[in-house]
Amino acid sequence: MSGVQADHPLSDFDFTLPERLIALRPARPRVSAKLLRAQGSALTDHTVSDLPDLLREGDLLVFNDTRVLPVRLSGARTRAQSVVAIEATLIERLDASHWRAFAKPGRRLRAGDTVVFSDRLVAHVEGKREDGTLVFAFGLSGPDLDLAIAEAGTMPLPPYIAARRASDESDFQDYQTVFADKDGAVAAPTAALHFDESLLAALSAKGVETATVTLHVGAGTFLPVKVDSTAAHVMHSETGAISGATADKINQARARGGRIISVGTTSLRVLETAADARGNLRAWSGSTDIFITPGYRFRVIDGLMTNFHLPKSTLFMLVSALMGLNNTHDIYAHAIAGDYRFYSYGDSSLLLPQCEI
Repeated sequence: MSGVQADHPLSDFDFTLPERLIALRPARPRVSAKLLRAQGSALTDHTVSDLPDLLREGDLLVFNDTRVLPVRLSGARTRAQSVVAIEATLIERLDASHWRAFAKPGRRLRAGDTVVFSDRLVAHVEGKREDGTLVFAFGLSGPDLDLAIAEAGTMPLPPYIAARRASDESDFQDYQTVFADKDGAVAAPTAALHFDESLLAALSAKGVETATVTLHVGAGTFLPVKVDSTAAHVMHSETGAISGATADKINQARARGGRIISVGTTSLRVLETAADARGNLRAWSGSTDIFITPGYRFRVIDGLMTNFHLPKSTLFMLVSALMGLNNTHDIYAHAIAGDYRFYSYGDSSLLLPQCEI
């Protein structure tokens, strides 16, 4: 699949989603979630547990091994005789002791304020940025700060879940993949939430290989597109890495004719960022703000496993680039008619375009 990304009106990526289909909890067990396979325009209904039967020996699944940090914090700001409850979500680590954060009510905070989240976790407001986010300077740094955040924080559920229920103990496991290894994300790579050890064993028995890359998912993944066309949108940036061993494994699988299937849009973005013009990979680390819309030429991946995304989101645009805009609307219409559950805790899709990519 090749071409040049064209400018599209935002309305091209809109659709109507019944609120009842927004999943507030994951399927239990994980592998019992529905799985919609789209082979070009041919659609078939399955469950995630069927995945070994839907893949071929020699296929390689690429997962994101980032770990979600429990960065939603509750605390209080005291100023003279005034005490205000503050809810904060840390969204970007700036250095060993500083984080950028959203806070509610943000208007009640100003530079110089102190927010106490726990006996050990105290933040000073260093400033407020034009986008409304705050810069917190903590009294701890490095691993000591990470531990204090882990003790005080809860999991940062996506806004469309957090608006309808509070995070609880079950989310510490539910909102973390079995691949989670490298601390740094403030949102989960949700496509991989469907996998457990039994499914991985079944895939291995089929001859399906696995590999991991890292992309620390940021809060920007939930930001709405606020412009009227794709050309005017500025994509958020996230940091990640691919090891030399993983790059070699993917290159070798491609050379043997195996399909490279990204589990999640985050691992896809890492692969497409790091690949050269021929789709070859080597060790890479850095940041990416790659923005994939219809017309993009995919260089590495042959398929994508992903959940169902927000209307008018950059993730729906990415899926449209892979499967074609009209076909993607058909896929989503089928999912809605079939009561597939949407978003982070929802069901999944296996997207395999018919054309060579």
